[in-house]
Amino acid sequence: MRVLYFTERDTPHDRRFLSALARTKHWIFALRMVESEPLTPKRVTEWRWPEGQPDWSNWAGWQAGVKQLSTLLDDLKPDLVHAGPVQGPALLTALAEYHPLVTMSWGSDLLRTAQRSPWMRYATQYALDRTDIFLGDCQTVADAAASFGFPREKMVLFPWGVDLEVFSREKGFIEGENLRTVLEWEDNFVLLCNRSWAPLYGVDLLARAFSQALKQEPNLRLLLVGDGPQEDLIHAILDPLGEVVHFAGRISQAELPAYYHAADLYVSPSHSDGSSISLLEAMACGRPVLVSDISSNREWVSGGVNGRLFVDGSETDLAAKLVELVTDPALDDYGRQAHFTAVERADWTVNFQQCLRAYHEAVAS
Repeated sequence: MRVLYFTERDTPHDRRFLSALARTKHWIFALRMVESEPLTPKRVTEWRWPEGQPDWSNWAGWQAGVKQLSTLLDDLKPDLVHAGPVQGPALLTALAEYHPLVTMSWGSDLLRTAQRSPWMRYATQYALDRTDIFLGDCQTVADAAASFGFPREKMVLFPWGVDLEVFSREKGFIEGENLRTVLEWEDNFVLLCNRSWAPLYGVDLLARAFSQALKQEPNLRLLLVGDGPQEDLIHAILDPLGEVVHFAGRISQAELPAYYHAADLYVSPSHSDGSSISLLEAMACGRPVLVSDISSNREWVSGGVNGRLFVDGSETDLAAKLVELVTDPALDDYGRQAHFTAVERADWTVNFQQCLRAYHEAVAS
């Protein structure tokens, strides 16, 4: 089977999909809306826009993009196109009238972007109406697709999952202990958050809640990984607190297990999510988790069983939960149950087979 994997840009998630696809018997081709110098896995052929990357900032650019994509598809003649997010590559493929189209949601495209304006709702509807098989990473995303009238019998639920050989209770444990030693936080209660510093992910909320909780529980420490557009705001909140916060910046995938194991509690304050990969990584590492009480998180976290939930957007409730968890006697049980949940439901190797099933259903349709 000839498969065109069409995405917005080169991300770690795209590389993981392409690496897995490269190990199948299919011929895999990759195209990105935003041209770059991607880290394309072996056995994957990188395709470029025939006349150079279109200007996506205006309708004329989109028309040019559709024309170029049609030329490329006529040349390549793939057996299917795997495209997403919905309002980007999937929409372009729909405009090019190519079938079969496997549309893969990236979570926020349906949960947030689709609701931004009448135009985005129309674009979402247009792409879904011309989709043969829909790939969603959680029930919350599937329900959002169904709200646009997409038939559930043409959906394949596919929680992307994690590599359980990389994210485990053992790998990275010693390195995590060493990191605590370097920070001189051996005897402190360490919180970890590695969500992007953008409004959607609520890191500013965590910063304010941590500042509030620290007044009641001075043993707390905050380990922040990453960066983003709210950098100035988050530093303005946290810099006055001094060495109780460590800004790790961007780190490599290879370093991530150590950071999970350096933490006593993983926190995700996101206001919207699909199946969060970082949450699943933390759970696979056996970390207790505290997450916003939104529908997609409730698909993975049962309060009082494998973690805790706080009221989404509530700085006061988040701060209170942070203080409570420092002395929660069930904390170790949360971590063990979180690990079991990840092993049972978030194994990338097992779950990826659902992606291949979607391909066969699309071709058969």
